[in-house]
Amino acid sequence: MVPAINSAVVWVFVAVGVAAFVVEVWAFALAVKAPARAYLAGGKQTKTLWVTLTGGAAFVGLCGLPLVGLGWGFGNILTIAAVVVAGVFLASVRPVVAGFRRRPPRQQSGGW
Repeated sequence: MVPAINSAVVWVFVAVGVAAFVVEVWAFALAVKAPARAYLAGGKQTKTLWVTLTGGAAFVGLCGLPLVGLGWGFGNILTIAAVVVAGVFLASVRPVVAGFRRRPPRQQSGGW
């Protein structure tokens, strides 16, 4: 019975690792998508900083997947820090920059 329990625990760790990686990639995609002026207008750090942090978090999350075989697993402090970075972006920065849209194209005014 012990091997079955170990197998179930391993699959739980794999599922948590994959979910964390998905969140990190989502945060990175949203950081790239938001316009740079939205970060400054919202009083947040620069776009370059957030893209770098969330991109690094996604890379650490990929390396931390138990499937990759690097031996890190989800319990490593770096993988936990990566989830925290993605969570801070999604909870604090994204709501501020989501309100800003890219500038619409200039309308040609009808004139003579």
